[in-house]
Formats: sequence, C-alpha cells, structure tokens
Amino acid sequence: MSSKHDPNQNHLLAALLDAEFDRLAPHLELIPLLLGDVLSESGDKLHHLYFPTSAIVSLHYLLENGGSSEIAGVGNEGVLGVSIFMGGDSTPSRAVVQTRGHAYRVPAAILMEEFNRGGHVMRLLLRYTQALLTQMSQTAVCNRHHSVEQQLCRWLLLTLDRLPTNELTMTQELIANMLGVRREGVTEAAGRLQGYGYISYRRGHITVLDRAGLEDDVCECYAVVKKEFGRLLSDVRHRQGNLG
Repeated sequence: MSSKHDPNQNHLLAALLDAEFDRLAPHLELIPLLLGDVLSESGDKLHHLYFPTSAIVSLHYLLENGGSSEIAGVGNEGVLGVSIFMGGDSTPSRAVVQTRGHAYRVPAAILMEEFNRGGHVMRLLLRYTQALLTQMSQTAVCNRHHSVEQQLCRWLLLTLDRLPTNELTMTQELIANMLGVRREGVTEAAGRLQGYGYISYRRGHITVLDRAGLEDDVCECYAVVKKEFGRLLSDVRHRQGNLG
C-alpha cells in the first residue's frame, strides 16, 4: 500500500482491532474515484464495499420521471454498501462520486466473514448504519421543511466535514440534482451566501470563506446529523485510545 494513502484515513478502518485489520488488510484494494463515477445503480447486486479516504460518494434515489435527489453522503467517516451486511444483496439507491479522491475496496464475501464473527466489527458497522439512517431521515425532513438556502448550508457543511480543505469542485447544476431542486433556486441561494461573504463561487469552484456564517444560517438538521456521527466517532477514538 502506498505511503501516501493509508487505510486509517477512513475512520471505520482506523477503529478496527489489530487482529481484525490484519485479516482484512490483504484484501483492501486502493482505487481512485473520479467525479461522476457511478459505483452502483439502483437494484444492482453489490460485490464490494467501499471505505472512502478522500472521496465522497453520494447516494441518490431515482424517480420514474428521471428526477433524483441525494438521500445521504458517505465519506471518510463510513462505508458504502451497508445493505450487504444488513441482509440484502442490492440497494435501492444509486451511488455516484460527488468529490473525487480515493477509497479502499474490499470484496463483500471477505467483509461478511468478519461481520459474521460478531463482536467488535459487527457492533462498529451497526453503529455506523444507525448514524447513516439518521442522516437519511434528517435529509428527508430538511428537503421538505427548510429553504433551499438552509439546505445548501447543510450540504456545504457536511461536505466540509469530510474534506481537509475549504474548497469544493461542484457546479450549481450538480448541487441542484443533489438537493432535488431547480437550478435557479440554487443560483439564488448561492448568490445570497456569496453576498453575505460566506462563500466565493466561480466556474464550478466553491470556496468557503466563513464557516461560522454557514453554521449560523443552517437549520437544525446539520446539528442532528453531526451529533450522531460525532457519537460514533468519539466511540472510535475511545477504542483507538484503548489500543495504545
């Protein structure tokens, strides 16, 4: 494995006990993920799980009329493919790369062997799944009850939490598809945030200038999701501390 890339950049892999990691490590394959790559379509049989390190993958629900909206995002805090260890071979959502980067891929059969041992790995993955379900449910509430500006603030903050930089590569059209709203709505909301001095936007590049401003404007949905993942990640750090 490259010294530049480390499986421990993914919080779930970093939380594994030594023996668990040693069993998985020979099967971890580092792969690049490019913006727009589709890792799975709705209904596909899943053969691998992905542990992102620097990439972010967006889960979309597709409508019969061709429309779609994001139901959750997966970054270095988690894993793509929870339906495998939750008892299903396929997923109802499309998984598409939102932010390019890297991930470690592991065959589903290998991960299931570890999961079926029970104990630490099972508890860790189920805790993550609970946090992911919280994100999905809160996204649905946010999309129904909050303004496009608040939704955009939530999306920007959740994305920043998964990145080492305050710069994002994302067009307004792609953001509109994520949020399931018209592009004009995103243009207006982004314009207001830029007017407040919170962000700078140009030709598909967004730079967050004032994170505190976004946090002041965002709805409560961001805090709910952040708290649940924070609970997971604090538990991860606690276990890592015990290893030392």
